[in-house]
Amino acid sequence: MKLLPISQTIQSELVTIRDWLRFTVSQFEASDIFFGHGTDNAYDEAVWLILSSLHLPHDTLNNFLDARITSVERSNLAILIEQRIINHTPTAYLLKEAWLQGFKFYVDERVIVPRSFIAELLNDHLHPWVEFPEMLESAADICTGSGCLGILLANSFPNAAIDVIDISADAIDVANINIQNYGLEEQITAIQSDMFSALEGKEYDVIISNPPYVDAPSMSTLPAEYQNEPQLALGSGADGLDHTHTLLREAAKYLHDDGLLIVEIGHNREALIAAYPDLGFIWLEVSSGNQLVFLLTKSQLVAYFE
Repeated sequence: MKLLPISQTIQSELVTIRDWLRFTVSQFEASDIFFGHGTDNAYDEAVWLILSSLHLPHDTLNNFLDARITSVERSNLAILIEQRIINHTPTAYLLKEAWLQGFKFYVDERVIVPRSFIAELLNDHLHPWVEFPEMLESAADICTGSGCLGILLANSFPNAAIDVIDISADAIDVANINIQNYGLEEQITAIQSDMFSALEGKEYDVIISNPPYVDAPSMSTLPAEYQNEPQLALGSGADGLDHTHTLLREAAKYLHDDGLLIVEIGHNREALIAAYPDLGFIWLEVSSGNQLVFLLTKSQLVAYFE
């Protein structure tokens, strides 16, 4: 069932945040929207949409459940709910915000909504692969999108110079917004580049990447919410590994001797191992298992490709 416009009569009957929360959950449950851009259920999505649209902290819901909403706020909420259901616009785009590991990022339709298991690893300072986080001096995030992982890199490694790289000028603009919002202009540099093409002469202690990895058959079957994201940031050839192939072939040239490459590949592990059966990928444990993110050392890459 798709939602019809929320009439002024209905809006006038929804007086408090509690009313709007109940109504929004009901509408979301009756719709065909897909959850996967920060929440996985109608209730959490409704709480996020309502509280953020009212500029209220997410952890204060109980304090405001019976607060009355003004007519202007009701009209705005009605528009957001309609756009979420009718257009399948991700809530992150409607609110111009996304969250990752407790960090808030500006996002809009120029970048995909931040989501990466690498963020979990950065929260733990890449332990045990990086023994002394304060001694890490340089890192890069290839295919950065909104710059979210670069900002998490800067948080985990405060003494490191960070480069965030993306082929899209629009993505670089969004990344710079987030860099400025966190006051990290002195630590993070955003570079427009097709993978490594503009990085000549640079070397890093760590290179991370959450590149496009959706395979060709899957692109046409993605939920509408994902179709509303930049397709350039999703698809990566027939097997979803075009960008990963480039990372594997070229990363060693841009890593210091003890450098690390960490890449997220979605559900392409079987295809990746088939393509490189002798490479010896180190699979890192994240909340969804050890099938999604691999690590390789520079020495492994050099031995295999050179």
